[in-house]
Amino acid sequence: MTDASPIRIVVVDDHPVVREGVAALVGGQPDMSIVGEASNGREAIQQFRAHHPDVVLMDLQMPDMNGLDAMIAIRDEAPQARVIVLTTYVGDAQVLRAIKAGARGYLLKSALHKDLLEAIRAVHAGRKTISADASFELADHATNDALTPAEVRVLRLIADGNANKEIAVQLSVSEETVKGQVRNILSKLGAKDRTHAAMIGLKRGIISF
Repeated sequence: MTDASPIRIVVVDDHPVVREGVAALVGGQPDMSIVGEASNGREAIQQFRAHHPDVVLMDLQMPDMNGLDAMIAIRDEAPQARVIVLTTYVGDAQVLRAIKAGARGYLLKSALHKDLLEAIRAVHAGRKTISADASFELADHATNDALTPAEVRVLRLIADGNANKEIAVQLSVSEETVKGQVRNILSKLGAKDRTHAAMIGLKRGIISF
């Protein structure tokens, strides 16, 4: 790679201060150039189509269209697209979803100043990179039984404050079915009660608001 062909980057984040911070970090690098910015997933897809960047820096939690859905859409169009997730969340379930969706990197925003430039170069070179905190979270829960999609739906409704009877009505199942799913959820998450289960689900990124 020469100075005449820097790594072309699109930055996607709904917070202008984050985009400005990334621009400040990248701006001083002769081998990198920001070619586009976006504040939500739909804009990210538009910017990708317009610029065909070498690397996309993608926030996950954004209005209108989240980063995960945008990444899936981009990689459907361009399977070789290289996306690095930038997030404040380190929950193992969210990390796994991002990796399964094709993320080549996963960085915490708190460590951007330390890790971002190296991660961009690594991903551009065809390698993968993941923050140490995210790696530890994955390792901690690697042997856990995953919740089924039905159990995730129940956990989300628990977090919204619904009782078993209300969950049963919303999901068109019996209350006994819901009770069984709640028992499974508590067991799999190692939770003391429903509130504790909801807190664990949010922390690990199994559910989100």
